[in-house]
Formats: sequence, C-alpha cells, structure tokens
Amino acid sequence: MPDLTIYPVTPDRWSDLETLFGPRGAIGGCWCMWWRLTRAEYERQKGEGNKQAMQAIVASGEVPGLLAYEGEKPIAWCSVAPREAFPSLERSRILKRVDDQPVWSVVCFFIAKPYRGQGVSVQLLRAAIKYAGQHGARVVEGYPIEPKKESAPDIYAFTGMASAFRKAGFAEVLRRSENRPIMRYFVK
Repeated sequence: MPDLTIYPVTPDRWSDLETLFGPRGAIGGCWCMWWRLTRAEYERQKGEGNKQAMQAIVASGEVPGLLAYEGEKPIAWCSVAPREAFPSLERSRILKRVDDQPVWSVVCFFIAKPYRGQGVSVQLLRAAIKYAGQHGARVVEGYPIEPKKESAPDIYAFTGMASAFRKAGFAEVLRRSENRPIMRYFVK
C-alpha cells in the first residue's frame, strides 16, 4: 500500500483536483457531478460545464470530497458528503434511502491508473469515515459494486468495490440489486 496523506478538497487544492482529473474530468467529463445532477443536467453540461459546477462547489467553501497524495502528487479522489448533496440517490430505485437516519454518503472514487489495486480506496474510505465523523456523521454509507467476476472494468468501479468497503469496516445493510449492496459504517 502506498504511503498517503489525505486532505479535504478546499479552494487551495483545486489545481490538484484538476491535475488528478486531467482534461477528461476523471471519466468522460464527469468531474464527479453524476450524483449531484439530474441526468438531463449532467448530459447538458458534461465536460466543461461539470468542471465549472464542481469548481463553484469548491469555491463556495463546501468540501465535496478528499484528495490522496503520494508525496506532493495527487493520486486519488473520494467523494464524501451528507447524502442530501447527492439528489440522484433519492431518484434511484436501487439506492433510495434505507431508513430515515441521517447519513453521509461515499459515492465515487477516482484513482490514478498506476495506483489502482493497491488498497488506496480502503485508505480513502478510512479517511472519509474520520472526516464525516469529525463533521457530526454517525452513519457513513456507500454504494459499491460487487461484480460476479473478480475484476470489473474500471469504469464500473467508480462507486468502489464491496470488498474495499468490507476491509474498511463497512457492513451490508440492504441489497435491492444482485451486484449493488448498500453498506454502512457506524461511527463510534
């Protein structure tokens, strides 16, 4: 496992997020806006519009997630915030609320290719739990995939792998889809 330092994304770290996401905005111009918009909004502003929307979130002082660094180099991202920041979850029949408990949600990861498969997502999950707990969360929830085959194509793993969530201490609480558990960590 690489030795990482992990920080909240604040305005002074915006250029590092840009560096990590690159000209394609992580994957296909997403800029981690998939869960924050309606599908029509997302498609309409894909690319530069999504980048501007994420930059506005960061500039507002809201922390949309965490950046992991190896030395000075940003190598990974994890989106974590109160569930209300991700309205697409509410519109999903598979990922709709389990109950009325307030939760923080981990919805997305982007890990630079050379660092994939090395436990980076587990380190990010532990940091997300700590960050959310410091901001009042008692429950942190994730929506990983659990593919039938051992390795899923990278594009489908953006919500994380169930095995990484288990390693970070999450437990499955509900499954409305064969390969999409809803997992929770109860902050102590």
